[in-house]
Amino acid sequence: MPLLFIVIPLIELYFIIVVGGAIGAFWTVLLVVLTAIVGVHLLRTQGMSTLTRAQRNMAQGQIPAMEMMEGVALAVAGVLLITPGFLTDAIGFLCLIPATRQAIIRYILARSSVQTGFGGQSSSWQSKEYYQQNQKKPGDESSQTKTPKVGRTIEGEYRRED
Repeated sequence: MPLLFIVIPLIELYFIIVVGGAIGAFWTVLLVVLTAIVGVHLLRTQGMSTLTRAQRNMAQGQIPAMEMMEGVALAVAGVLLITPGFLTDAIGFLCLIPATRQAIIRYILARSSVQTGFGGQSSSWQSKEYYQQNQKKPGDESSQTKTPKVGRTIEGEYRRED
């Protein structure tokens, strides 16, 4: 990871020098600034779209999990877009395209380990395996279906009597 803080700026510097040699220093600086401005504008519109979808899901009683992950991806895109350089701008713009952003999120989730901790208990599972094991099929109401007992919410009423 610390190697990235050395390698990425060197790659960016290389591309800036190559582009600057081809089109001139003024146009290179203008292009870097222009990509940052366009990126921030696109980031704002994508962020508002993601926020609207998250609010719609919450209003329907659904958890906006994908929208939350997209928010993180958009934050990363914002950092990449305001960083001067062409490589970081290209990666940032990829994170702004909804289809590629969601594909990247699914790729990361499929290969990540999820850690949870509820009430002193902790469990871990591979997210892809967990979801495959706990998918209910239509008409399958058997007691053999595994559902996590940890973290369940039981609704009820509370009244204090003194």
